[in-house]
Amino acid sequence: MIWFALILLLFASLPFVLTIQNLQVFQKASRDESAIAWAKTQGVSLLIPARNEESSIENALESHLRSTHPNFEIVVLDDASEDRTGEIIDRIAARDARVRKQVSVALPEGWNGKQHACWLLADSAKFPICIFVDADVRMTPEAVTRCVAELHARQVPLVSGFPYQETETWSEQMLIPMMYVLLLGYLPMSMMRSKKDVGFAAGCGQLFVADRATYMSVDGHRSIRHSRHDGIMLPRSYRHEGFGTDIFDASDLARCRMYRNRSEVVNGLLKNATEGIANKKLLPIFTILLLFANVIPAILFLAAFQSTNRVTLIVLGIATLMGLVPRILIAIQLGLSLWPVLVHPFTISWFLGLQWLAYIRSRRGKQTPWRGRLDT
Repeated sequence: MIWFALILLLFASLPFVLTIQNLQVFQKASRDESAIAWAKTQGVSLLIPARNEESSIENALESHLRSTHPNFEIVVLDDASEDRTGEIIDRIAARDARVRKQVSVALPEGWNGKQHACWLLADSAKFPICIFVDADVRMTPEAVTRCVAELHARQVPLVSGFPYQETETWSEQMLIPMMYVLLLGYLPMSMMRSKKDVGFAAGCGQLFVADRATYMSVDGHRSIRHSRHDGIMLPRSYRHEGFGTDIFDASDLARCRMYRNRSEVVNGLLKNATEGIANKKLLPIFTILLLFANVIPAILFLAAFQSTNRVTLIVLGIATLMGLVPRILIAIQLGLSLWPVLVHPFTISWFLGLQWLAYIRSRRGKQTPWRGRLDT
C-alpha cells in the first residue's frame, strides 16, 4: 500500500506544483505606460455574436459604451434570435452611433453558428484591432484599452482573457472553476509562451483580442467553422500557422455569468467536451491524472484512517491535501467560492462522468442542443 500511496502522491504533486507556478504568471492585463499609450492610438472593433440574448445584451452594451478608449465601434450580429435581442440592439444603436447592428444570413452547411457570426463580424470590422466578446460579458471602462495593451505587451497576434466567472447556484460554483483546475494544473504556461506547439494552445471563448490583419490571414473563425469551442480551437488554428498565442487574467476587467442553473451547466460542459479532453486520445489520460490526484487519495485516506500503518496514512493525507490546495489557491486568487473545496473529489468525479458521457454521445453521433439548435 505504501508504494501505491507514493504513486498517488506523485500524481497529486503535478497539478500542485504547476498551479503554484502558473498563478505567478497568469497575470492581469498590462498596465505598462508605453503599452497603454500605444493601445490608445489604436482603433478597436468590439465584435459581439448574439443569439437569444435578451436577458443580457442590454447590460453588456451599456457597459461597453462606458469605455474610456478613444476610438472604438461596437458591432453586434443578431444571429437569427427568436426573442427581443434584435429590438434591444436597434434601440441602443438608434441613440448611439458607436453601435452597429448586423443581421446574420442563413447558416451555411458545415458551419457552427458562433464561428459563422464571428467571421461575419470580423469581415465587417473597420478597425485594426478586434475584440471578440460574448453577449453576456460586461466590461469595465478601462477594459478595451488594457486588453489592447496586453496584446501589444505579449507581442503575439492573439490573446485571450478569462473574465471573472459569476456563479450563484451550487452546480455553477462546483463545476465552472474546473476550467481553471485544468488550465492552471496541467498547462505549463512558461512553455506555452516560449513554444508555438499546437498542444499548448489555450483560450477562453468569452474574450479574444486579435490583430485583424493576422486574423484574416489565418482565416480566423472560418478555419474552425465546424467547431463548437473556439476557446481552444481558435488558438490552435493560429499555432498551426506558426503564430504564438497567449492568455491573461481578465477578472478585473470583465464579468460573465456563463450558465444559470444545473441544466445549463451540464449541457454547456457536454457541448464543448469533445473538443477539450473528451476524445479517445486525451480522456483516458486525464481520467487517470484527475482520479489519481484528487479522488483516490481522499477515498483511501478515509478508508485507512484506522490503519496501523502510520506512514501510509501520512502519505495519503499529504496527497489528499495536495489535491485540494490548487482548488483553494485558484478560488482565493480569482475570487471564487471556497466551499466547493470540501466536495472537490466529488466534483472531479462528476466532471469526469460528464466527459465520458460526452464521448459516448459523440461516438453515437449525438450532439447537445444549445440556444435552440444543434449548431450554435
